[in-house]
Amino acid sequence: MAEHILHDRPDDVAGGVTLIPSSGGVFEVTYNDALIYSKKAEGRFPDHAEIDALLNSQTLNGK
Repeated sequence: MAEHILHDRPDDVAGGVTLIPSSGGVFEVTYNDALIYSKKAEGRFPDHAEIDALLNSQTLNGK
């Protein structure tokens, strides 16, 4: 997932991507310190298109 974001969205991640190891099935995606996806809340892993759409909504809203 991180490789996909770095490759396809370099302008959105100019500062880089940080992977934070976790346990207990936690997988979260944050953008500018805002949680945009939580596997725990959704009960499943996101696909690349879903993360792209969430990032698009964040960047279009100027967040």
